[in-house]
Amino acid sequence: MQLRALWIILTPLLLFAFTHGDTVSIWAGLMEKTLLSLSTISKQFDGKTVLDSLTLDIFDGEFITLLGPSGCGKTTLLRMMAGFELPDNGTVTLAGVDITDQPPEQRPLNTVFQSYALFPHMSVYDNVAYGLKMEKRPTAEIRERVAEVLAMVQLEDFVKRKPHQLSGGQQQRVAIARAVVKRPKMLLLDEPLSALDYKLRRTMQVELKRLQRELGITFVFVTHDQEEALSMSDRIAVLKDGYIQQLGTPREVYERPANLFTARFVGQTNFFPGQVTSIGDREISVDVFGLKRVLNKPSFRVTLNQSLHVLLRPEDIRVLAPDDSEGVAGEIVERNYKGSTLDSVIELEDGSQVMASEFFDEDDPTFDYNIGEKVRVSWVDGWEWLLAEEQDQPLTDEEEQAADDAEH
Repeated sequence: MQLRALWIILTPLLLFAFTHGDTVSIWAGLMEKTLLSLSTISKQFDGKTVLDSLTLDIFDGEFITLLGPSGCGKTTLLRMMAGFELPDNGTVTLAGVDITDQPPEQRPLNTVFQSYALFPHMSVYDNVAYGLKMEKRPTAEIRERVAEVLAMVQLEDFVKRKPHQLSGGQQQRVAIARAVVKRPKMLLLDEPLSALDYKLRRTMQVELKRLQRELGITFVFVTHDQEEALSMSDRIAVLKDGYIQQLGTPREVYERPANLFTARFVGQTNFFPGQVTSIGDREISVDVFGLKRVLNKPSFRVTLNQSLHVLLRPEDIRVLAPDDSEGVAGEIVERNYKGSTLDSVIELEDGSQVMASEFFDEDDPTFDYNIGEKVRVSWVDGWEWLLAEEQDQPLTDEEEQAADDAEH
């Protein structure tokens, strides 16, 4: 009877999904289960507000990233989940149980820090086994569980080595193994890759995501590095000034930013001035550098002659020959060879600059630009994203530096 009742409930939902071509998102919505909830969390340090009535639900089994510049509140939020900080207001619940005032050692969560925090005098095996020994687990169980997690992080041949005999990436994997061997409900990672070089960071991004899938537990990852967030996350929470600016999938955050801060902080962005010239039921016409573009109506209200920001990522830009009939005239003022792509900066006739990033054409060995070369700039219709002009929020110097550091 219970199965029949469940089928009666699910059938119309699944039928709707099939007929509307959105089966995956409907089913995913049904399967989401909140593991940890932060409700109207506020925190001040020395009179400065770090978190301001912030609310966030974290789902069981997801990889969620808290992304933002220094001072945005992301690490404080993580420390509240772990129990190292208490909120001034608000509640933290885990699996429906209020753990707001519960000390860290009583929470079924573990934290991996940037510094690794390994015991230098202990072997890899003893570092990983330490928590289980403190719980006085049986020796056979400890051996089995340590062997299991060391195999997962591919360090089963390094059990006798001390931390100083390991590379940075190997030390990080030991720290992760030590954190997951106790089988926590959630793993909290506070900028764990920031001390690694670029190539090793890329490798560890793949390793972390693989490990999270194998373990099936929730990972909460803190970083200021947009590439890490985009490549590993199921969802990203972009933070600034103690608020969540946007919460969504990597594609939503990158392709459909909620405001200009998110657009500027997550990746490089071109902002073109646009003006609404006509408004239809589902589309609007926008004048961009004298070019008419018919675009989908944005979610916010628009009026005739309203000024808008037209957002385009560098990879959306097309650099054309100077005699091409499309686009806007410009001149190459910078070019940067990056191996797989050629990045260029084009100055338009009004003095504004456009960033373009193009993959090399392997069939054209002469593909390149010279400083001072005349070109035209265009883009594919439909790749634009609109934001209202009044939402303008320039990045601070610190935020600009954090975004630049993440790019490099």
